[in-house]
Amino acid sequence: MLTGIHILLTYQCTLECDHCFLYSSPRAEGTMTLAQVRSVLDEAQKIGTVEWIYFEGGEPLLYSLSMIEGVRLARKMGFEVGIVTNAYWAVSDEDAEVWLRPLAELGIGDLSVSDDSFHYGDDTHSPAKKAVAAARRLGIPVSLIHIEKPFVEAAPGHGQEKGSPVIGGGAMFKGRAVEKLTAGLPRRPWRELATCPHEDLVSPSRVHIDPYGNVHLCQGVSVGNMWERPLSELIGRYEAGSHPVCGPLVEGGPALLADRYGVAHDDEYVDECHFCYVVRRALVDRFPAHLVPRQVYGLEEPEAEGEPVGGVGADGRA
Repeated sequence: MLTGIHILLTYQCTLECDHCFLYSSPRAEGTMTLAQVRSVLDEAQKIGTVEWIYFEGGEPLLYSLSMIEGVRLARKMGFEVGIVTNAYWAVSDEDAEVWLRPLAELGIGDLSVSDDSFHYGDDTHSPAKKAVAAARRLGIPVSLIHIEKPFVEAAPGHGQEKGSPVIGGGAMFKGRAVEKLTAGLPRRPWRELATCPHEDLVSPSRVHIDPYGNVHLCQGVSVGNMWERPLSELIGRYEAGSHPVCGPLVEGGPALLADRYGVAHDDEYVDECHFCYVVRRALVDRFPAHLVPRQVYGLEEPEAEGEPVGGVGADGRA
């Protein structure tokens, strides 16, 4: 049952983090208009089960006035609202409160702040820490997103006699993380990667909607485009088994997805997300309506002949 909609207000961000699975950066394109935000909220009401609306990106507070108006509209409709931010705007304690006061007055239910080495190194007085302190002073519920560079927590033969290596740090191996963070990590045989452990693709509880109208079940895997067909209709008609990408993933994970479409690949990958992302990127041109947008796969728009420009190799390395 769908209970949450995450609005990717913009792909643009003040930072260009190695772990970002959307390839967000100061140069990234795509920002949602207020009219499009209203459309998302109207469709969320039609669905009838949606409780939470999140505004995220990229960095949604790059378009703070539009975001605040979106929050106001969502709260007026009765939705709980959350925001995900890197807190670049919290340059002082006073500034942090000024930026957050309108959101406190609107009664947002969650402020999720990224505070880790990817964003601010070891800065003990980072903007994120100022934002968290200001949120608490204003009575805004606040939580931290803390991702670190991947490391091996446990490996077979080192206190773990059986099973697979345990990778810590919290990074998801898709998007830019595949290019930047997988080198040197232990890998598993591809045939072992036969499930989708992180997403409920059969009955999703939340979707992400980007500025282009793509309705993501997992970032880069779309059920359709809500600028072309209403969101309520897309959600109502969705069946995982009939989706060309989700069907194989539900049945047998990325191993089956690669087998079904004859995708050439390496023998080992860090985990299911890593393998799935590499296979999906190889299939972008085959399923252009379902594996979108190209920019979250590190690809530019195709040239006239339909060939992708740039990106990284099929094995996930630059």
